[in-house]
Amino acid sequence: MVSLPNSRRQCTFKFERVLSAFPVEHLPELLPEELLREVLGKHKCLFGGIFHSAIVTWAFLCQVIRDGKDATCQAAVARISNFLIQIGQSAPHANTGDYCYARAKLKASAIRELSMRIASLVLESRDESWQWKKRNTVLIDGFTFKMPDTPKNQGVYPQHTAQKPGLGFPIARVVALLHLGTGCLVDAAIGPYQGKDTSEIAMLRQLLSSLKAGDVVVADRHFCGYWLIAMLMEKGVHVCFRKHQARHTDFRKGRRLGKNDHIVTWKRGARPHWMTKEMHSSLPEQLELREVRYVISEPGRKQSPFVVVTTMLDRSGEDGVSSEEIAELYGFRWNVEIDIRSIKTHLNMDFMRCKSPPMVNTEFWMKLLAYNLIRMTAGVAAKRQSILPREISFVSTCQYILSNWDLACFSTLKPEEFIRQFLRCISQCQVGHRPDRFEPRCVKRRRDQYTLMMEPREKLRHRLNKGDNSFE
Repeated sequence: MVSLPNSRRQCTFKFERVLSAFPVEHLPELLPEELLREVLGKHKCLFGGIFHSAIVTWAFLCQVIRDGKDATCQAAVARISNFLIQIGQSAPHANTGDYCYARAKLKASAIRELSMRIASLVLESRDESWQWKKRNTVLIDGFTFKMPDTPKNQGVYPQHTAQKPGLGFPIARVVALLHLGTGCLVDAAIGPYQGKDTSEIAMLRQLLSSLKAGDVVVADRHFCGYWLIAMLMEKGVHVCFRKHQARHTDFRKGRRLGKNDHIVTWKRGARPHWMTKEMHSSLPEQLELREVRYVISEPGRKQSPFVVVTTMLDRSGEDGVSSEEIAELYGFRWNVEIDIRSIKTHLNMDFMRCKSPPMVNTEFWMKLLAYNLIRMTAGVAAKRQSILPREISFVSTCQYILSNWDLACFSTLKPEEFIRQFLRCISQCQVGHRPDRFEPRCVKRRRDQYTLMMEPREKLRHRLNKGDNSFE
């Protein structure tokens, strides 16, 4: 039971019963109540009252998983009221002000740590079959999202410079590290879409501490640069990047390992503006890298040659990696696109709801906490059925969690029996295995076209007030 001090009115709340929709009994060290109290206490955002930290965290988590009208603050207050009535306590006022005030006390740093703790515990309990050649593999990519057009949001996350003031939305850029085997988010960085040090590579440099020696990172050619590869090699991290189109490739040169497979030397260039002289001198003057070229011959796929750069130089032996295995590994990069789609589309991160940068950051990490909890649930179900986590549908897992959440709170079933049946249902929701599928890049459904706003809303209101509706 969560019993929080210094509150005018004590409100007990079985947080573990609410979180039982996310089965955690396979991780004995993960106790939701202790974890919540520890992390929120560490970041000084543990508070009491009717809207205390545990119930607000649960309600906020409900908001970000749901969509439409069920994701509003009014719906969150309704869920809290329903819960309190069910346990014999009086409901709070229907006004959302108190809930929003309490929600603002949750710090983004605390929610981020909760998300990272969940991910680390899932990765620690992973099955060896979830790894690529017994190596921890991380996928890297970036994306953007928009948020309400408020002066505060515009001040931190400006809109695109091609749009006139009042006609665009603030844009934030995100770079994410996602685990290949489980799909869990390892870490992420968020910043403005444009400006100094806001590129995906610059933001990725903030996340290097989340990678460990022996890890393998996979990314597209945008990340394939000398300095980033040198920094990763310095940490003992292997890379598998598609070669940047600006670099020339000649397989007649270098040390030949096989057909379309050789080792070349990259020379250190001039010091970039963001790098200190000390860092520049500490990095090696040259790098030995392996280049592999292959072509996908399947109908409907890109027929142009792929050139992949990697630091895994050995071709044979126990730790050796063949050119076919490198091509297979880079092929797994597409999973990061699917994961980002799950985050942006199914967790509604394409457009945030909060109207101030601190709350946008908190909402951002709350969505990623929800994402990792859903991935954790799919991982537990996969482990029980001896299948891979990525074989289980993310959307179906999310739907089961939403449909069973209330039953998980108030069900009379024993927790063990509920979790057993719950996971069995989720494990049956497997994605289709269609390796030869391809589709034309066009849509069949005709959608209604709306008039776009070409002037700020205030000017359009002024014109309407004068009877001018020519723009409609």
